[in-house]
Amino acid sequence: MKAVILAGGFGTRLSEETKVKPKPMVEIGGKPILWHIMKIFSAYGIKEFIIALGYKGEYIKEYFYNYSAINNDITVDLLTGETTIHDGENPDWKIHLIDTGLNTQTGGRLKRLEHWFKDDESFYFTYGDGVADIDLNELYKFHQSHGRLATVTTVKSPARFGRITFNDDIVTEFYEKSNQAAGWINGGYFVLRKDVIKYIDGDDTPWERDPVERLVADG
Repeated sequence: MKAVILAGGFGTRLSEETKVKPKPMVEIGGKPILWHIMKIFSAYGIKEFIIALGYKGEYIKEYFYNYSAINNDITVDLLTGETTIHDGENPDWKIHLIDTGLNTQTGGRLKRLEHWFKDDESFYFTYGDGVADIDLNELYKFHQSHGRLATVTTVKSPARFGRITFNDDIVTEFYEKSNQAAGWINGGYFVLRKDVIKYIDGDDTPWERDPVERLVADG
């Protein structure tokens, strides 16, 4: 199976980092977020990736084009120009780096990738900033079991704030924010069949709005 990863957004909520790089390339422990997500997929045997590029996509292209040199020891002979990359960390991944437009919405990026899939093919679909502890094999097994077009993971949204109650100026109750969530939200990891792309109108379509709402309405 293939995994599609959206990596084209502007990353405005992390602007101190994303002025110079796309959000999926912000580092955690010295490695890009995108690398960590691909490692999750790789751990479950998913080794082929389609990365939907947009904002500063050239940064991602350069990283993977020079991956071996960046992540391993190298020897450079300045006299001959010969470069030797020494044995090290080289995952057996096939990565398709596809420009899907600077201002394209999330659904539009997926629609631009339609020709990469065979009829009735299923694939993983996620965002370039979602590192997660998730069993992708179980997710796929569940997707296969119900025979529908789309599967979405959900997580409980933690309460954002604690609260305090008081009588006059005496605190009577103090509640720290609770792990009892306000409700279920999109966990960011999907399994989709190619037919879902028919629900996407074009570049201006956010995946999370009309396409998903119409899929829900259709059962």
